[in-house]
Amino acid sequence: MNPEQLNTPWRILSTAIYKPPLDGRTHGTMEIDVTAAEAYIKEQRSAGKRITMTHLFTTALARTIAFHVPEMNAYVRRGRLVPHQDVVVMIAVNAGGGTEMTSIKIRKAHQKTVFEIAEEIRKKAHKVRQGTENKVMQNKNILVRIPWPFRNFVVSALRFITIGLGLELRAFGFTHDAFGSILLTNIGSHGLSTGMAALFPGSNLPAVIIMGKAEEKPVVREGKIVVRKILPVSGTFDHRIVDGYHGGKLAAALIDFLQKPTALGKAHALKEA
Repeated sequence: MNPEQLNTPWRILSTAIYKPPLDGRTHGTMEIDVTAAEAYIKEQRSAGKRITMTHLFTTALARTIAFHVPEMNAYVRRGRLVPHQDVVVMIAVNAGGGTEMTSIKIRKAHQKTVFEIAEEIRKKAHKVRQGTENKVMQNKNILVRIPWPFRNFVVSALRFITIGLGLELRAFGFTHDAFGSILLTNIGSHGLSTGMAALFPGSNLPAVIIMGKAEEKPVVREGKIVVRKILPVSGTFDHRIVDGYHGGKLAAALIDFLQKPTALGKAHALKEA
């Protein structure tokens, strides 16, 4: 996306008004009817293709960011919004028997089918659980060894260099896409329905999307009460980049993709954003 299209007067002003992302943080929740998605997952599993709701949601989220809300695929540098050159979905992964959190990144996720993404997630999740993490996550082990008073100084200095000055420290893994385009986490795997995630201050992410536990609920369809599988979804957004307009487009596209899941098993018809 053209940087000039991103940098409207409000966007430029918001980068000065809000600190990243302490006071410019907004939240939103919604529920998605994933009955069709659940049926699609069962159908594919019967055919020997192992996919889950997380795999479907990752695919839908990547295509939504690429083709429906490309304005969200950006980061703040020196008071202006800069578009990412790729759509990278970062996915939170349990490690250490569930006591630690790490992450994996799916690059060019908008160009991949749900089956390709499912296989990539499985392989990368296995690697990180074996201790093979990306550079940024590896550096957390170095930072925790720094004595407390100096640790805060080092973290603040890194944040100023990478976000404030917009410089990359590639040797340490601190690049503009170090945390991807957007972060997805599934708290439903822990039995939780709704949660509001933090925006990690050093990540420069526009949003964190949280999947809750999908459950059967009575809903009204065409004037009748029926039971449907409902997925609660919540999000934490950096208001310098995302507002209600973008949130509405995000929600509408996600709903459409998950209620017509067969499209996620095929390459997207549109060209790369």
